[in-house]
Amino acid sequence: MIALETRSLNKSFGSLAVTQDMSLAFEAGLRYAIIGPNGAGKTTYFNLLAGNLRPDSGAILLEERDVTALDVTSRARIGVARSFQRNSLFPDFTVRDNLLLACALRAGRTGIFWRSMRHLTAPRAEAEEIAAEVGLADTLDVPVRHLSYGSQRQLEVALALACKPRVLLLDEPTSGMSPEETARMHALIAGLPRTLTVIVIEHDMDIVLDLADRVIVLDYGRVLAQGTPAEIRASAVVRERYLGDHAWGGDQRTPS
Repeated sequence: MIALETRSLNKSFGSLAVTQDMSLAFEAGLRYAIIGPNGAGKTTYFNLLAGNLRPDSGAILLEERDVTALDVTSRARIGVARSFQRNSLFPDFTVRDNLLLACALRAGRTGIFWRSMRHLTAPRAEAEEIAAEVGLADTLDVPVRHLSYGSQRQLEVALALACKPRVLLLDEPTSGMSPEETARMHALIAGLPRTLTVIVIEHDMDIVLDLADRVIVLDYGRVLAQGTPAEIRASAVVRERYLGDHAWGGDQRTPS
């Protein structure tokens, strides 16, 4: 089953074509990594998938439903959630209150002031469950500004999960993290249920090779290559245009 698909997607900013005839299909339950050099169009493609941008032409389908015209909020409500490269949290709220607010927004309860949500049993239980899932059970009553950077990124993923998505978009989830924080995020993503289709933009090739079932390489807004990690690793054109031998270790050779 195809969870998410783009057909002949195009997006330009003035004369600069950033997404060019992008046709990709993401199978339900698989983990995808999108890689490529800066300027390859990775974040623009994510913005199109999430609804932050509208394509100039082409279509986006969620489980065969055309969602091209839907905005971010509408797509989140029907199953596409995203975490951003930079934190977008409420720093003065606690972890619990950030999660309660996310649950309220998903349920369309934006008219309820966030403090009143604390008295509702079901959202509290859900917030606690999600916090435990991402390793933040011990920080529920800690203001976000007092969390480490890595824990804030974990909360970003938790907020996306609070939307109960079918497709989760993670934009550079390990960016700026220490090795210990990266290991925690790695474990978090690896532990996500296979009912969820995960698409990750990531520069850390160790993360990509370990987590991804499929890797998509972008180059100047086009798909340069796609395949399993082993196939991408063996691709001469990917090595030449993006990775280089140093990405896999200097003692390795490009297969003939």
